[in-house]
Amino acid sequence: MGRMAGELMDNKGRGEAGWNWPAIHPEGRKFGLIAAAASLGTALLAWETIAWPLAFLTLGVLAFFRDPERVVPQDERAIVSPADGLVSLIMQVEPPAELQGLDGSGANGLPARPVTRISIFMSVFDVHINRSPIGGIVRRLVYVPGKFMNADLDKASEENERQHILVERADGVMIGFTQIAGLVARRIVPFVKPGDFLAVGQRVGLIRFGSRVDVYLPAGTDSKVLVGQKVIAGETVLAEIGQQLLIEGVAQ
Repeated sequence: MGRMAGELMDNKGRGEAGWNWPAIHPEGRKFGLIAAAASLGTALLAWETIAWPLAFLTLGVLAFFRDPERVVPQDERAIVSPADGLVSLIMQVEPPAELQGLDGSGANGLPARPVTRISIFMSVFDVHINRSPIGGIVRRLVYVPGKFMNADLDKASEENERQHILVERADGVMIGFTQIAGLVARRIVPFVKPGDFLAVGQRVGLIRFGSRVDVYLPAGTDSKVLVGQKVIAGETVLAEIGQQLLIEGVAQ
């Protein structure tokens, strides 16, 4: 039995869980239909050498745009992952200029000093729906055109096509994160706009076909995840606000 959307789950056994086929996001249905139509058309023409690869392509497209439900931690200290993927970089850097200082409305942004940045690389096999790491109001959404370099490179944060999002909680804590296009990704699709109120883990957008998301933690907060760790959007806790702690892991 699948659980209902919005059902409260806890670590004491409350709630019901069951496996369901993940939904396909509407953004991907048209691509799936195009691939399926092409596969069916070539099959009717008896072009089997083309029809079978197109059938597998259809399945791949539908899998790429899958949009599974997630059980989002409801802890005011938690910053959850905005993306599925591999933690490829953890560095001390200044936030992007687009997320710093005052904006046109006079609202404050992130301070111009180094903070911990967690970079999450999404392969074409990962879910590409991105989610908000905290609950709050969208203060900024800034699109920056750019290149389509390998998103695994550090300089992709400054040179690739990207979209910056700044979310502020009711207590003033702000988290900035950046959707970055990669070698294959060619479009960043936002689901939100400035002024929107978000719940933690709420869907905010997607990046088509392989990319990366950078998260800028508040000052005085360290990562709880490790380089090389696999994280899940809306579920994995990247950090706890105000916690600074060295955590080590061993690849095996």
